[in-house]
Amino acid sequence: MKGAYRDPVDHSRTTQPHAGESFTDTLWLPGLLLIALGVVGIAGTVAALAYNHHELLMMFVAVAAGLLIAGGLAIMVEHHRVQRVERQWLAEHPDHWQNHNPI
Repeated sequence: MKGAYRDPVDHSRTTQPHAGESFTDTLWLPGLLLIALGVVGIAGTVAALAYNHHELLMMFVAVAAGLLIAGGLAIMVEHHRVQRVERQWLAEHPDHWQNHNPI
C-alpha cells in the first residue's frame, strides 16, 4: 500500500478522492490534538467561571482560543498540502479521469 504521507488521496477506489482523508493521513493528528487541548481549555474556562476564579478566566480563554486556532490552522495547512499533492498527481496522470467510470 502506498504511503499516506506522499499521497493520501484515493485515486482508484472512489469518485470522492478525499473521503476518509483524515483517517489515512496521519499528519492531521497534531491539529486534532491541539483542538482536543483547546476543548479541555474551554472546560477549564467553564470551571473557572463555576468556582469564581476570575483571575484564571482570561488565561483559560486565551489558551483555549489559541489552541483551537492553531489546531484549525494546522489542519487547514495539511489539507492544502493534500490538495497540492492531488493536483500534482493529476498533472502526471492526465488520462486518469477519462478512463475512470464511476459507479
